Amino acid sequence: MTPHESDVKPAATSSKGWSSWQENLILIAIALCLAILIRTFIAEPRYIPSDSMLPTLHTGDRLVVEKVSYRFHPPTTGEIIVFQPPLELQRRGYPSDQAFIKRVIGIPGKILNVTDGKVYLNGEALEEDYIAEPPNQPFPAVQIPEENFFVMGDNRNDSNDSRYWGFLPRQNIIGRAAFRFWPPDRIGFI
Repeated sequence: MTPHESDVKPAATSSKGWSSWQENLILIAIALCLAILIRTFIAEPRYIPSDSMLPTLHTGDRLVVEKVSYRFHPPTTGEIIVFQPPLELQRRGYPSDQAFIKRVIGIPGKILNVTDGKVYLNGEALEEDYIAEPPNQPFPAVQIPEENFFVMGDNRNDSNDSRYWGFLPRQNIIGRAAFRFWPPDRIGFI
């Protein structure tokens, strides 16, 4: 080997090493961008911090919140949604970035009331096999305004919901609770 050949090999190895680092950095940057885009526009994980959705969701459950479907259609009665607190909750001290999770009970245009432990929509009692117990307080009839929803926790008597702070504007909705991925013994679609 001539002295000239030995000078070339380290430079090639060094250049190859730098190229590998550049490639890895580009791949990491692409992965981060994809993760941010997916979390912002498609789906994100969420944690259940309270008992307000018992027996359906337990404290500590972890969910995937899907964000795409409500761009094409509004939420429907019975769906479990995640949302940012409306202004009334923010006035009461909840930060605007804190997420809440509740079930859609009333949609725009419907008349809702609670009487004798039953929730009524347009005068018809809802069949609610998902609640912990019937609501123990009456709620007067209200008509749900356009672009607003009435939401309640499945644990009706331990839930900070529309009965206490009013209607939920559609623009506050983050997405629909779609899949529970933790704990392992309760994995499945919601």
